[in-house]
Amino acid sequence: MAEDTQSTITYGIFNEAGEHESRVALTPDIVKRLKRSAVDCVIERNAGYAAGFSDDDYIKAGARVVTKDEVIAQSQAFGFVERPDDDLVARLPKGSWVIGMLGSFTDQEYVDRLDKAGLVGVGIEKLPRQLSSAQSMDEMTSQNSVMGYKAVLKAADAYGSFFPMMTTAAGTIRPAKVLILGAGIAGLQAIGTARRLGAVVTAYDVRPAARGEVESLGAKFLELGLDFSKGQGEGGYARQLTAEEQAAQQAAVDKKAAEFDVVITTAKVPGRKPPMLLTKAGVDGLHRGAVIVDCAASDLGGNVEGSKPNQTVVTDNGVQLIGAPDLASGVATTASNLLARNVADVLAHFVNDGRLAMDLTEELDNALIVAGRVEAPAPAAEEEEK
Repeated sequence: MAEDTQSTITYGIFNEAGEHESRVALTPDIVKRLKRSAVDCVIERNAGYAAGFSDDDYIKAGARVVTKDEVIAQSQAFGFVERPDDDLVARLPKGSWVIGMLGSFTDQEYVDRLDKAGLVGVGIEKLPRQLSSAQSMDEMTSQNSVMGYKAVLKAADAYGSFFPMMTTAAGTIRPAKVLILGAGIAGLQAIGTARRLGAVVTAYDVRPAARGEVESLGAKFLELGLDFSKGQGEGGYARQLTAEEQAAQQAAVDKKAAEFDVVITTAKVPGRKPPMLLTKAGVDGLHRGAVIVDCAASDLGGNVEGSKPNQTVVTDNGVQLIGAPDLASGVATTASNLLARNVADVLAHFVNDGRLAMDLTEELDNALIVAGRVEAPAPAAEEEEK
């Protein structure tokens, strides 16, 4: 009878240092889940406190709660919400694995530093999302869903009236008119949340297929009055819009935005400059008291011209422009539960016979490893014939 696999891999988690970060990359439930994959967990003291998890919660689940230095010394793999800074990269043991959103699409210098430090970088942003085996690892999808939900609550809190229609003794209050720009995971969640709050919701996305998804949630699809159907691309595929068509599309969106009380933009692209969805002309066209929430505001720019990350700008015409890139952190408990599962499933995927290894022929493995050299697992020894 085969013996039970002993835990030979230790997974380390740090207290995230970001000013606006409350999430943690490991939750007590995931400690138990990783035990079944022969992975032990160590976590820095108070790392889960802001997300609603005490050190005792982790200890009861079977994790060791230790100092930061002890996490570094005892672990072979590390999970992150935000990628480790250069100081921490320099302290991690050579050969250890760094798992998280590493920004490998646009920051090759950072990836090179991981490689130079002798670390194996696993960039979840490179996840091939079309693979069914990758669904539980999809951090971007899980966190964008949280972001879309929170964006609507953020807007509702800032807006000076109700979202639903209200009939009172003093009269009837009309429902808020909400425009969602971007109908991906975050946008669809925002549509559903705004409708549950009673708003009249309209949405827009440059992808023609998004119309059906928007309307299936009970929202209207924004009609721009433009026809880009002529000149179909080769093979029946949609063609790329010309510069003139893109300008006409943007001008139409800017003009239509003036009809709404709340605008939420959700086209966030990790590590890349987000697309412009609303220009200054569109912002200036909104009425006094209108609210814009830009989920993609960043140092690289945002979806809305003039937005600033983690700041609220009040324009000259009295529009609140809220730059809110860290909304998932505002729902820290649920966001951490989802993120911890994503990162842990990536880790567990690479656990093979009690060690970390990759299959050099596996599409998922080759996509995720962005730094470091990893050996393939040794083939199983055949039983000798008696």
